[in-house]
Amino acid sequence: MSGDRYPITDQNACYFLTITVVSWVDVFIRPVYKQIITDSLNFCVENKGLRIFGWCLMTNHLHIIAEAKEGSKLSHIIRDLKKFTARSLLKAIESELESRRDWMLYRFEFAGKYLKTVEKYHFWQDGSHAIYLDPHKPEMMRQRLNYVHENPVRAGIVEESKDYLYSSARDYCGRKGLVKIELL
Repeated sequence: MSGDRYPITDQNACYFLTITVVSWVDVFIRPVYKQIITDSLNFCVENKGLRIFGWCLMTNHLHIIAEAKEGSKLSHIIRDLKKFTARSLLKAIESELESRRDWMLYRFEFAGKYLKTVEKYHFWQDGSHAIYLDPHKPEMMRQRLNYVHENPVRAGIVEESKDYLYSSARDYCGRKGLVKIELL
């Protein structure tokens, strides 16, 4: 992704990614919007060569610890994920019973107003804030995974990370999560 200050330079390496909604709009407070993300992540795992080791969906951003399988490119998978989810989420916002519809659509329209590549709405911030995770430093991976899993605890959503439905913390505690992951 051009202009990204944190680019994906090794297409098959493991990265800590953060994908954020423009203006930090709290979109993911309704199950229908969260379902679009979990379904899309699972599609990328099953069909695009994405390997997910950890993830957490917050109200306005998504953390993923992932890599691409051989023959796939992580930047292409993330690009396609963002493009598909943006379209699907905007369609859902326009069609669902949503009290914040006009305000959210205004924010997305304003965010894309001066961008030549945007037709009408700009949903995700550019880039994915990709931070390379060195496989020879497993402690660094564990720290990032812990950071991802503790996000809903720090936000006051749950008391224990394993209780947050939209995270891989459940998988690491022996419970079935919503997204297919591979344990570190």
